[in-house]
Amino acid sequence: MATHLDLEEQEQLDQLKHFWNTYGTLITWVVLLAAGAFLAWNGWQYFQRNKAAQAAALYDEVERSTQSGDVERIQRVLGDMKERFATTTYAQQAGLLVAKTLYEKGNAEGSRAALGWVAQNAIDPGYQVIAKLRLSAELLDSKSYDEALKQLDGKVPAEFEPLVADRKGDIYLAQGKRDEAQLEYRKAWTGLGAASDYRRLIEIKLNAVGVDPKSLAPVVTVTPAAPKTP
Repeated sequence: MATHLDLEEQEQLDQLKHFWNTYGTLITWVVLLAAGAFLAWNGWQYFQRNKAAQAAALYDEVERSTQSGDVERIQRVLGDMKERFATTTYAQQAGLLVAKTLYEKGNAEGSRAALGWVAQNAIDPGYQVIAKLRLSAELLDSKSYDEALKQLDGKVPAEFEPLVADRKGDIYLAQGKRDEAQLEYRKAWTGLGAASDYRRLIEIKLNAVGVDPKSLAPVVTVTPAAPKTP
């Protein structure tokens, strides 16, 4: 004869069977999805670490090729970097390094191609602006003024705005556009902090275009007043 305890256990077992029949499939899928997500995340992390290690190794090869001065090898290794690791910081750094080396070797076309690639494809906006500034400088040297200005179009991170304005001033001055050059040099001067060493160079340029930096109004930072306590 079944005891009261046996009946309770049987009832609990029946409830458990009913619960599993109702929700078992759903629970199984949730567990499988959670496990799959965990495995995918770990796999992605491993892939990223492995990719970063490979990109670092190839960047070392880029450095060695630039030191050797072998232009063909430099361009081949950069091509590998662009093809395999275009979205990494190493590729952006490699592009800038290769551009500098090629320019020093007298290969202006190759240098501009490398800078153009970084300017168009870099994930980091800072690297993009650096590439554009260097490219505009090379175009300025070759008297390609309109193309140089074109490279500096668009919004840039605030910390680079004075440098962009300074470069625009150089381009306008080379074109004989004194008023435009003054305006850009003013922007550069006011955008730089008073302690900036680079600001002294801007002062020299302002003097060259007939502007006394001391006459420029300082940039005033307005701090909002604290709300009054009722």
